[in-house]
Amino acid sequence: MASPKRSRYKKTNTSGWNAIAESRIGYPARSSQLSLFDFRVKGDSNGKATFRDPAFGDNKNLPVHRWVPWIAGYSTSFVDDVISMYLTDRKKVRILDPFSGVGTTLLQSALRGHDAIGFEINPYPALAARAKLSALDLNLVEFDSAVNRLRKKSSGWKTCLPADTPAVPLKSKIPFFSPKVLQQVRHAISFINAIKSPLLADIFGSAFGAVMVSFSNYSYEPSLGSRPAAGKPLVHDADVDQVLLGKLLQMQTDMYWLQNEMRGKLVGKSEVINADFFSANSAVAPESVDLMITSPPYMNNYHYVRNTRPQLYWLNFISSPKEQKHLETNNFGQYWQTVRDAAPVKLSFEHESLQKTLKKLRETRLDDGPYGGPGWANYVASYFNDSYRFMDALKRLLSPGGVGVVVIGNSIIQGIDIRTESLLGEIGELHGLVLEGMHCIREKRVGASITNSSVRHGGENKAVLSESAVVLRKHRLAHA
Repeated sequence: MASPKRSRYKKTNTSGWNAIAESRIGYPARSSQLSLFDFRVKGDSNGKATFRDPAFGDNKNLPVHRWVPWIAGYSTSFVDDVISMYLTDRKKVRILDPFSGVGTTLLQSALRGHDAIGFEINPYPALAARAKLSALDLNLVEFDSAVNRLRKKSSGWKTCLPADTPAVPLKSKIPFFSPKVLQQVRHAISFINAIKSPLLADIFGSAFGAVMVSFSNYSYEPSLGSRPAAGKPLVHDADVDQVLLGKLLQMQTDMYWLQNEMRGKLVGKSEVINADFFSANSAVAPESVDLMITSPPYMNNYHYVRNTRPQLYWLNFISSPKEQKHLETNNFGQYWQTVRDAAPVKLSFEHESLQKTLKKLRETRLDDGPYGGPGWANYVASYFNDSYRFMDALKRLLSPGGVGVVVIGNSIIQGIDIRTESLLGEIGELHGLVLEGMHCIREKRVGASITNSSVRHGGENKAVLSESAVVLRKHRLAHA
């Protein structure tokens, strides 16, 4: 069999920052990448500072941030706006992201010279965050050497069977990988498992996780589903090595560029802790956080864990449904599937209007059992109970005068428009935090599958899904 084609690659220089990867990816020119350091505060027509669009899609054209797509993320420009707006007179502070995802807040904080700490329960985005943070100081000679080893070894992936990669117990309706692709995937995993350097292993594992669905029989629409269900053909064969090398060379380009740009500049220390925020936030000292920037899971029941099952299984983070269940039941807000059959979940705090909403939900579509109002009422109650715990922890961790900025969206459940942002602000006030502002940062967000679902809408609904930034501040007197 002929060796894999490599004509899609331009000539690669592995000794400098200007290494070029797969041309069809369409990398931006180096000059346009400078927007990564655009720290200006934007203003409206009246000169008042405003937040830029938080959509994660903007990160697709930015070095390092573009490595791993993440539906739940927000833009680097939004993080920069928050830092510029609330830390104007501070040289170096500590920033917190309790639900850090793939590390946008953590990386941008480090580039601004601030220390940051994040928590992420899902091991796959936590891996991606670690990989992105390592871009600042990874030994690039070692990275280049590993990429070259992969390039040489991958020439036999299609003709030789892998010897030491066990089957992955990931169950799916149709085979996740077709046989010809699976053979190459097992070779790729074997190569990654043999990498001795933890930092390099994180980079290579993150690269594989970012591209693996592209040569599978599944796709994101945006939830993970089979390609046939989305009207797409199965992927019977693919050049797995070419796709993986393309991603690694993209990373190589970004790391050379970033390390060159940051040479001699103050870089903060950032870390991500792979654990749920509620059980692990004792790692952060009370009143030690000057600024929190985060976006917890929205109350839209988007299943972040199940949408990353392929990465979790193939990268050996979980090996059974039991381990997956742990991630689901300890996730912020739970999932409807995990609480729908439980006894009625009560609010853990007093809130009159929310109690009325829950009562209305429990009286809706009773004939549908957990699929009707009672099951969804459990979901809403669980979500706001976690919101209450979140605000309690934020009050404890913020320094006097410290600020927390939370990106959150409303939700439509059983025909009821639940203004999550307003409720979150009110819950913060119950804990003694000051609600400084509530900014609508996107008037209409993607989410037709939520509003139009026969299970969710409960009838005709004209409500619009939006996104807001909720700004809360702790009193400057610590015990006020």
